Amino acid sequence: MSWYAGVDVGASKIRAVVGSETGQIEARVSAETPMAGSEEGVTEIVLRSLGEVLERAALEPEEIAGCGIGAIGPLDMVRGEIVDSANLTTARERIPLVEPVERLLSAEVSLWNDANAGVIGERFYAERSPDDMVYLTLSTGVGAGVCIDGRVVSGWDGNAAEVGHLVVEVGGLECSCGGQGHWEAYASGANLPRHARAVAANQPVETDLNLETLTAETLYAAYGSDPLATMVLDRTNAYNLAGIVNLVHAYAPLVIVVGGAVARENPALVVDPIDEALADRVMSNVPEVKLTALGDESCVKGALAAAIEQASG
Repeated sequence: MSWYAGVDVGASKIRAVVGSETGQIEARVSAETPMAGSEEGVTEIVLRSLGEVLERAALEPEEIAGCGIGAIGPLDMVRGEIVDSANLTTARERIPLVEPVERLLSAEVSLWNDANAGVIGERFYAERSPDDMVYLTLSTGVGAGVCIDGRVVSGWDGNAAEVGHLVVEVGGLECSCGGQGHWEAYASGANLPRHARAVAANQPVETDLNLETLTAETLYAAYGSDPLATMVLDRTNAYNLAGIVNLVHAYAPLVIVVGGAVARENPALVVDPIDEALADRVMSNVPEVKLTALGDESCVKGALAAAIEQASG
């Protein structure tokens, strides 16, 4: 039997798995993504996590036939690194991944944008694998993996389909990347509190929420009972719908799978409104919109699947 590894480098978690050529997971580990000033960096935790998952699977590094890494971007595909990520709080401008993992495993390592890994995972593990689909993640950031005619749209530098930085309001809120009016500035878990504070500063709306300690979780928990939370999340739904309408018109997917912590934890407030309103907003085929069935493992399973598919040719 051949064994493969998959790694997910996210803004809040780093995950590593080992599995067989069928995608069956043998072992998994998870660690917190380090904050700025942490003694351990992202690269070090990736290597430690791989060591731990190999130990749990009772495997030696040389038994791994290939490894896939799904990581938040932007990516430098030539050097196999994350570069100046807006959603990583580490102080390091460049985070090497491919070369250190290749040294550890002595195996071929492929690097993918996390959302691209997500769409690979959704297709690999699905009962039906449509050739035209989008995996949308609404989490710390906003991103998408796009598959057209059975091929993942990666782009020459691996950074295609960075849909979180689509402009949904000209001259709007500043995004974590420094741009203005980006989808991510309004709908991501990291930016929702800032969105709410901007609304509170410009709208005469009552609230019992503490604006200083506000989180995406407290906003969603207060929806329907707090006027500010309700107004902000209704606005967020409008931006989500606008972004998804853009995705439909740009890529014509048959299916849009929605993942990420914001969506997974609030499907009735995030996914259902999109599904209900989409048909009235698009002039082409209306795709099926559904919540991921892979939970929080779309990216890491996609990274594993990418390694398996690369080895099989």
